[in-house]
Amino acid sequence: MSNFVFVLDTNKQPLDPVHPGKARRLLSRGNAAVFRRYPFTIILKEACPDIPMQDLELKLDPGSRVTGIAIVQGTKVIFGAELEHRGQQIKDALLSRRQLRRSRRNRKTRYRQARFLNRTRPKGWLPPSLQHRVDTTMTWVNRFRKLAPIARISQELVRFDLQLMQNPEISGIEYQQGELQGYEVREYLLEKWNRKCAYCGAKNVALEVDHIHPKSKGGTDQVSNLTLACHSCNQSKSNRDIRDFLSSKPDVLNRILKQSQLPLKDAAAVNSTQWALFNALKQTGLPVATGTGGQTKFNRTRLDLPKTHWLDAASVGEIDSLKVLTTKPLLIAAKGHGTRQMCGTDKFGFPKRHRSRVQTHKGFQTGDIITATVTKGKKIGSYVGRVLCRASGSFDVTTQSGRVSGISHRYCQPIHKRDGYAYAFSHTIGD
Repeated sequence: MSNFVFVLDTNKQPLDPVHPGKARRLLSRGNAAVFRRYPFTIILKEACPDIPMQDLELKLDPGSRVTGIAIVQGTKVIFGAELEHRGQQIKDALLSRRQLRRSRRNRKTRYRQARFLNRTRPKGWLPPSLQHRVDTTMTWVNRFRKLAPIARISQELVRFDLQLMQNPEISGIEYQQGELQGYEVREYLLEKWNRKCAYCGAKNVALEVDHIHPKSKGGTDQVSNLTLACHSCNQSKSNRDIRDFLSSKPDVLNRILKQSQLPLKDAAAVNSTQWALFNALKQTGLPVATGTGGQTKFNRTRLDLPKTHWLDAASVGEIDSLKVLTTKPLLIAAKGHGTRQMCGTDKFGFPKRHRSRVQTHKGFQTGDIITATVTKGKKIGSYVGRVLCRASGSFDVTTQSGRVSGISHRYCQPIHKRDGYAYAFSHTIGD
């Protein structure tokens, strides 16, 4: 089943989301009109100031590439979405700009004094690729608050509780020997050792936690002394010292010893982003609850839910049960608002093309979501997707199945004006 439909009254005040069937009835009877396509929202033709509303909870599972979003009504998951970030694209664009500028400085031209002492970074500064994750997530938090009566927010604050894992005594025996502790440590090790056996490199097999320095010979339970091994390697190593076990493989030995002492940099970066997001969420004035990644995985496993970003979001925090009423989450991909670069360059930094200031062509802009029904020619068919506009009126349409070129503007009808994002729906769970 699709997501529930957001509802606004005639004064654009958010009401409780409704089942898609009820939304269809309201539209067919003329009691409502379509307000927004993505996420699908209807607006009633009358004010409803006295309708009681249920408090909804917005849940977030921030990730490096994809952030899971879920809206929960009591114990019912009524809306799911996955927000794909473009942090790597931003990083690559900044790197390209940096290389071009560095190239110009190194040419045999007049000397230009380097700029490195006249700029300071404000407190809490994040690299643009990381700040983008915070900004896009907050954009959608604010959008959902305008479309639904959100009363509270839950966020996965840290993916791994690094301090608790490194200092077992910090919360006593209940944390370290409880059910949750195993999920926290195992999820950390899976990320650190790339989900494969550290000794033979086997993937897609059952992995077991192994002590690098055997516990029977004084090894500790700290994560710096833990690795992952397949069953056969774990049995072969047994309680032998790793230097004896890998005496014939010095390269593997050096790699494991070096990697065991390295922190999980990606986790640290995500954790810093999540703290910035947490501080931004507090500025909304809503109560913000938090949970860890290990707790999320424990809840999802206990409730026997599939591994997806939006169901991870629904599993954040303290929960007893969940009833998932939607199976087709909205996929949101950040695409940006185009480029301000007026002159395209070749790989050496020399200009090779000019970009026009005119952005609207035949009534369309690049990034609009359109529907095109082609009735003749080689491209006969119906297409729905983001449009790439040209002054000639021959457009390209990017659909879920691929990119279609040479669609005339005469066949295009707009259904959603550009807002910097592309939208799609995932396949139904279980398909």
